[in-house]
Amino acid sequence: MKDKMMFIDPHVHMTSRTTDDYEAMAAAGVVAIIEPSFWLGQPRTQVGSFQDYFSSLVGWEPFRASQFGIKHYCTIGLNSKEANNEALAEQVIELLPLYVHKENVVAIGEIGYDDQTAAEDKYFRMQLDLAKELGMTVQIHTPHRDKKAGTIKSMEVCLEHGLDPSNVIIDHNNEETVKEVLDRGFIAAFTIYPKTKMGNERMVEVVRQYGSTNIIVDSSADWGVSDALAVPKTAGLMLRSGITKEDVVKTCYQNALDAFGKNGKMKESHWLGEGGVDQSQLFNDNSVLRGQAPKIDNDKIV
Repeated sequence: MKDKMMFIDPHVHMTSRTTDDYEAMAAAGVVAIIEPSFWLGQPRTQVGSFQDYFSSLVGWEPFRASQFGIKHYCTIGLNSKEANNEALAEQVIELLPLYVHKENVVAIGEIGYDDQTAAEDKYFRMQLDLAKELGMTVQIHTPHRDKKAGTIKSMEVCLEHGLDPSNVIIDHNNEETVKEVLDRGFIAAFTIYPKTKMGNERMVEVVRQYGSTNIIVDSSADWGVSDALAVPKTAGLMLRSGITKEDVVKTCYQNALDAFGKNGKMKESHWLGEGGVDQSQLFNDNSVLRGQAPKIDNDKIV
């Protein structure tokens, strides 16, 4: 690992991915990930579904990632799409304090707007208040429709609630929103998709134009058409396109560590010099190996 670049994917939904993804990510140099709370493709119908999901983000999924040498963190929140079911949303809001203090929870998120409804605004503001009360970082989901207006509204509401822009990550940016986000002092994250939203070629041009300060690359890989290797692939394209290695390290590793590591829960020491993979471990008597011989690797990243 000494000469190999390391990457952090600070927005990837590994609950929806396979062990093959974990293996490929580790081989490509991904050492840490952040999994934001999000919706599962169809509406949840009861609060227990959220409770089990949040529990998996602080329990099973960190274990699963560890079996492939990747450190797993998450963000906890009520996503904007499901905020519109107010009867259920009220119950989810009551759940959040049970999870936000868990050791791998590095932010409140991903929260924000989808259709920019009154209900979405209500629960967005409630969660911003919780983040402010606890001094936590916030991860914002910007809407896919009417994105620029929704992004500006998201930032204005954060400022109304007295949040420090440097402690708020605005995600799902594109060329239309990046300047406004950076000019206001927020952190601009970009989700790289194979065919839609932001592609890695476009990401190269964003970094070429705006530099690497306060810019983060992530994959947002989930149950849809997406790529769990988007971060290392974009880094490689940046290097081949003449972007400096320093700028690649900042946008694909260091900026994410700095942004999400402010509360001390996410530390570089978690993957540097702390030992290797031990697949003989179990989680609630379960293994990911399905009968294969466990790999025990005591090599350390130095």
